[in-house]
Amino acid sequence: MQKVDPKTLDANFFSLLSDRWALLTAADGTKCNPMTVSWGGTGILWNRPVATVYVRPQRYTYGLIEHEKYFSLSFLPEKYREVMALCGAKSGRDTDKVKECNLTVLEGEKAPCFAQAELTLVCRKLYAQSFDPACFADGTMDESFYPGKDYHRMYIGEIEAVLKG
Repeated sequence: MQKVDPKTLDANFFSLLSDRWALLTAADGTKCNPMTVSWGGTGILWNRPVATVYVRPQRYTYGLIEHEKYFSLSFLPEKYREVMALCGAKSGRDTDKVKECNLTVLEGEKAPCFAQAELTLVCRKLYAQSFDPACFADGTMDESFYPGKDYHRMYIGEIEAVLKG
């Protein structure tokens, strides 16, 4: 993996997230858990390159990302579609997804990253806040996406490293 400046990326994050998905990964020192995500974004906030991700409170990754300072977003080649599907369907509470998917964790980064990734963003958590239903300008969002009132928590992370493989 080669480290590159975020400003040199020409990746289409709209397509990467919605079509290819990403592995959002955090670890607590003893366990590493990747979770498939298709919602998120990148940009500039507070004069820093950032990535934004959203996690529901019932997800195992929620507890990891809540208590840790770093997380990563890894974009794997299309040939890993089954890995992405498994990491979105199974819980890290019951499954060691890294082992089951035969993923190779790279050493030396502040958040778990995978050798199989084409692109990885290593992020330091800057901000976290749960969605407030009173703030929906379009009321259909609450009805459509949150019938169980399990509102996503938004995490904004400063992109400290970009790895290309």
